[in-house]
Amino acid sequence: MTIGAVAKRAGVAIDTIRYYEREGLLPEPLRRASGYRSYDEGVVQQLLFIRRAKDLGFTLEEIRELLALSADRHRGVKAVKHRAQERLAAIEARIAELTRVRDGLEQLIDACPGHGSPEQCPILRALTGQEPQA
Repeated sequence: MTIGAVAKRAGVAIDTIRYYEREGLLPEPLRRASGYRSYDEGVVQQLLFIRRAKDLGFTLEEIRELLALSADRHRGVKAVKHRAQERLAAIEARIAELTRVRDGLEQLIDACPGHGSPEQCPILRALTGQEPQA
C-alpha cells in the first residue's frame, strides 16, 4: 500500500504517519525501487491502535510502551492493565481539578452583577488577586 492509501484507511494525515515513523511508533517502511514507501495491513492496525490509545488519553510515550507490551506474551497483559489503571487515575485527578475550577468559576459568575464598575466585579478581582469586598 502507498502512504496515501494507509492514511485514508486509518483516518490520519500522511504527515502523521511520517511523524510516527520518526518517533519510532511505526516501523520504517520498505521502499520500492522508485523510492516510495510501501506498507502492509499491519501498519493500518498499528495506526488504529495509536488513534484509539490517544482517544483514551495516553501520551505518545505511553503508547510506545503499550505497543511494546502488546508483543510481550509473558508480562504484557498485566503491564498494560497497570498502565491503563495509571491513566485512569490521572484522568480522575484531572476531572477533580476541573470540577474544582468549574465550581469556583460558577461562584464568581453568581456573585457578579454583570454591571457597574470593573473594580466591583468579583471575577476581575479574583483574577487580579484582590480580596473580595464586603
